Amino acid sequence: MRIGVDVMGGDNAPHEILKGSIDALQILGEGDTLVLAGNRQVIEEGLSERGVESGQIEILECGESIGMDESPVEAVRAKRDSSIAKLSKLAGPKAAPEEHLDAWISAGNTGACVTAAQMNMRRLRNVIRPGVAVTVPTFGGPVILIDVGANIQPKPPHLAQYGVMGAIYGQKLLDMDNPRVGLMNVGGEEAKGTSGLKRARELLLETPGIDFVGYVEGRGVFDGEAEVVVTDGIVGNVMIKLAEGLSSGIFKAIAAEVMEVDPELALRFEPVVKNLYARHDYHEYGGAPLLGVNGVCMISHGSSVARTITNAVKRSIQYVNSGVNEAIADALEASSEAFSEEANA
Repeated sequence: MRIGVDVMGGDNAPHEILKGSIDALQILGEGDTLVLAGNRQVIEEGLSERGVESGQIEILECGESIGMDESPVEAVRAKRDSSIAKLSKLAGPKAAPEEHLDAWISAGNTGACVTAAQMNMRRLRNVIRPGVAVTVPTFGGPVILIDVGANIQPKPPHLAQYGVMGAIYGQKLLDMDNPRVGLMNVGGEEAKGTSGLKRARELLLETPGIDFVGYVEGRGVFDGEAEVVVTDGIVGNVMIKLAEGLSSGIFKAIAAEVMEVDPELALRFEPVVKNLYARHDYHEYGGAPLLGVNGVCMISHGSSVARTITNAVKRSIQYVNSGVNEAIADALEASSEAFSEEANA
């Protein structure tokens, strides 16, 4: 298996990305290879500083990088020598067999990753529009939120397909037994929401093979009303960032209050807070797959640290071996023609 890592992408690149890649060597199987993409000199110096010499590492020289604030489409088209563009191309159908990547990971510009993946890897058969699926840790267990940025103006068939793709991902990768699928809305009543949401609800009700439970409000994500929550890219992206900020703030507030009341109790309480935070930390899941592309594109958080990347490599290996993509394509076979006609209308 060959897994590419964008060493230049993310707020903590290249050092944390490189460290996480090195740590991931211990979970690789015999014959597996990590392809580190970026500035060759930076990568070689980083490996040398850590005393790393491994036959399981290849370096993909990239003369350009895409910044977080750049226009995704324009950057991918203009910067063909960037790590994101080159990795996505090697994961696509036109790559030479000996260079082909089974998966690639980036903590860089999310929009550029989505654009490059769709441009160079293409879509899975029967998929109309790919979506980013983030695993949200909750006290009731993990919840898959799809989409969180790939599609900001989805049509009803897109949302219906997200429900199918999210459910299959949950079954195959997160050991969810027949996950419940909910559609994000401002209320649970059938009459609420836009005409597009109402139509998406109808399509999800008609879609075989999923346990659709209807509309889910924002609080329902954390109340355990569904294991897969379908929404558009704007709402999904705002929601996960709000949840990240809120959870971090709550833990800091608890620690500060306990410290003020009883410093000795705070010291005893610290391991409990750290353990809770670790169990509900997005770093544990490594990255969010772009479901629906013909291959594996894992998009990690912009603030990824070493263990985020290590976990992303681990998750990518699991994804490749799980058969998720084949299952998604097969599940969408029956409805693909009707969905495509409606999406193009």
